[in-house]
Amino acid sequence: NTLSCIFETGTFKIQQWDTGRQDFLVSAPGLGMFVTVTTYNDEVLLSKLYGSQGTFYFTSHSPGEHVICLESNSTRLVSFGGSKLRIHLEIRVGEHDLDAAIAQAKDKVNEVGFKLEHLIEQIEQIVKEQNYQRDREENFRMISEDTNSNVLWWAFAQTLIFISIGIFQMKYLKDFFIAKKLV
Repeated sequence: NTLSCIFETGTFKIQQWDTGRQDFLVSAPGLGMFVTVTTYNDEVLLSKLYGSQGTFYFTSHSPGEHVICLESNSTRLVSFGGSKLRIHLEIRVGEHDLDAAIAQAKDKVNEVGFKLEHLIEQIEQIVKEQNYQRDREENFRMISEDTNSNVLWWAFAQTLIFISIGIFQMKYLKDFFIAKKLV
């Protein structure tokens, strides 16, 4: 009784629908695929995140059906109501002359590239948020300075009014007392 292993390879590519051109884009930047391969008894052979295109490899140790599940990693498609994806999928079954170490190294490079692309998108989002907050802070500072300036001028005007009323009352009382001959 010998154990036979079958090396299987799958290649995929995602294309996103462009509503402006009414056609599928050549590549789908920012999109990725989460690939899961399980056996008929739910043993997970592969569970990995890839970019918009890639090649996945797994070795099947048992005969029977295998389930290959491809899931988009993006929630952006939900927000664009009529967005569509086209997935090109090619699966090769059997033993191949490919060196598994080279294939895994390529996968690792693709995975790192995809993660790097994701990090760059996050950095761009953070920079946008910082610029937005900087603009809000500048507007708030200008409004605060204007308000403080208005409060200062209002206080100065009130002081002038009170001094003027005080002078007027003193002059009026002085004239009143002189007229009544109390002084």
